[in-house]
Order: sequence, then structure tokens, then C-alpha cells
Amino acid sequence: MNRAKGTTLKFSINRTELQNAISIVLKGVSTRSTLPVLSGILLEAADDKITLQTTDLELSIQYSAPALIEEPGKAVVPGKLFSEIVKNLPDAAVHVKAEDEQAFITCDASSFSIKALNYEDFPGFPQVSTHQQIEIPFAQFSSMVKRVARVVSKDESRAILTGVLITCEAGRLRMVATDSYRLAVTETDLTGAPEEEFSAVIAGSFLSEIASLPKTEAPVSIALAENQIVVRCEDTTFINRRIEGNFPNYKQLLPNGYVTRATIDLDRLVAGVKRASLLGSSTSPVRFDLNVASQTAQISAASHDVGSAQETISCEIEGEDVEIAFNYAYVLDGLAAAGSDTVYLEVQSSLKPGIFRAQKESSKAEDYLYLVMPVRIA
Repeated sequence: MNRAKGTTLKFSINRTELQNAISIVLKGVSTRSTLPVLSGILLEAADDKITLQTTDLELSIQYSAPALIEEPGKAVVPGKLFSEIVKNLPDAAVHVKAEDEQAFITCDASSFSIKALNYEDFPGFPQVSTHQQIEIPFAQFSSMVKRVARVVSKDESRAILTGVLITCEAGRLRMVATDSYRLAVTETDLTGAPEEEFSAVIAGSFLSEIASLPKTEAPVSIALAENQIVVRCEDTTFINRRIEGNFPNYKQLLPNGYVTRATIDLDRLVAGVKRASLLGSSTSPVRFDLNVASQTAQISAASHDVGSAQETISCEIEGEDVEIAFNYAYVLDGLAAAGSDTVYLEVQSSLKPGIFRAQKESSKAEDYLYLVMPVRIA
């Protein structure tokens, strides 16, 4: 390892502020690289602020926070260890000082001395030129991401399905995710949207990290570079690789209408599906029998080795009687993101996908659609 020659800096900062900063950039620390410096956090003290930076060469994160700078400079400290130390300090001012190969952390009656890494080995923060950008209020961005990101595929062999398709066209913002068994779509009007069409596939896990940032009134800006995504929110900048490839043509899966539509209370439906699922395995289907005459949905599940369960829910049904079955875990996933008191279940036949829609609580609420492939009824 190269000696950390010339490493020097000295600053003081509120512990809560420092811990928040570390929690944001820690997600960019590399855990698998052969370069030891990538397991560290670069600290740069200058101009009344401390800037923290991490990278795993795919994802780079930079965050700035106000601090009392006594000596400007740079140092790289081991990321996980620095995080654990700060997390366990008392709630008081934290003083950080780095000299050559050592970093010293003191807070109240606690003091630590840890090895520093050579900041000259740390990669520079990527400088990319962007050509398209949209801005989304943070609350709206966070809500929409949380509705669809749970549906992305975990299968890295089909990288395109591990991402969320974000488009903005004619002032309409849409996020779409699918793992080929189910599909989630949420959309809303976006004020101040650019005139040119915006489209990108962005890793679902990356979007989830940003959506879980502390709430803020500041917008999230998403900008596209040739093969990278640049996301900014307040004092934080994220740069990540774009997912290349063609997102599936999900629109061809969406039917123009329905044969049967049930309007169901969300809480009763979730409770009913959970109870029915108790007798099935994780792959057991939950069956929905929609009966127009009685205006009821009967939810049932059966297991040859265990037994059966059924529950009848009153609801409003229009159309024809129909039976359809779904993987219960998929149903609960979709209902958890509905965000409304009432949902619609729209069915064409027992062999075609079923669609759950959230009933909009207000004109400003996002549209939400969740399509689930059916399980063949034995």
C-alpha cells in the first residue's frame, strides 16, 4: 500500500450531521474491489464544508455538509470502520484530524486513532456532460419509486429487468417495472416538464437508495449522459451507469378493457389474502371467485397436505362471473403499494393477466396499475 504522504486535514462537525452524511455515501463504498482505497471514504475539507465521496467504479456518491474547517485538506478513512465509530459516539461535536497515515477522531471523552489510506490513489469524481434532465419533487419521486421498485427482477442475467423505466412525455411522468411475472406502472402529471421526451432505464436498487434519503423540499434532478445517470438532490450527487438495452414492450400486455371489474376495500382484501395464504406454501395460488349475483369475492386457498381456507368479501362487481388465481405473494406486493382505501380488480378471463388498480384519492394522486400473470386453476 502506498504511504499516505501529505495527508492532512482538521475539522469539527455535529455528530448527527456527520452520521447522516456517512449513511448517504456509504452505499458507494466498494466491498469487492481489489483496490483497498475503494473501501474508504474520501474526506475533503474546504470552504466551510466537508465533502465526503465514495465510489465502487460503477456508482459514485458525493455529499457536502457545513463544518468548522481548521485545516483544509484531504484524507481517506476506512468506510465501514469510520461509520461504526461515528454511529457509537455521544451526541456532541466530533473533531476529525488526519496526519500522514493516521486519522484521529475525538468526541467528548472518546478518542480513536485509525489508519488512513492514500487519498492520491482515490479516483476523481466523474465529470460527465449531460444532455437531458427532468426535475421531480422529492416526495413524488420517492412515492413513485417505492410503488414500482419492489417489482424489479433480481436476475442479473436479464439486466434490463433489474431496472425501472422512467419516461416523461407531454408533461406525463411514468415509472414502469416488471420481472416478467408481474408489472407495476405509476404515472402522474409533472409540472415544468421538458418539451423533449425523456426515457431511461435505471437500476431499481439505485432508485430505492435515493428514495430512502431524508425527506426534503428540494427536487430530485435526473440527468442523462451517454452511458451514465446523474442524480442530484440538495447537497448530494449520485453518478451511476445506465442500463443498456430495450425495455420490454409492456403496453402490449395492457388490455383495452375488462369483462369483470370488482371494487374492493383494500384492507379487507389484504387481510383476506393473508388469511387464505396461511394454508398454502409460498408458491400456492390464491383463488378469486367473483360472483355478480351475490356481489361477493370469495378468496380461497388449498393444500393437499394441510387443508383449505376460504373467505367471502362483499364488494361491487360489474360484468360476468369469473374465477382466477394468482401467486399470493405477488398479490400482497402489489396491494402494499396501492396507497388507497379501495382497489379495482379487472379480469378478462382466468387465463389472462389480472389487473389491480388503485382508486385515486384526489386529482393530484398518482395513477397506479399492477398486472399479475394468472396461475392455471386445476
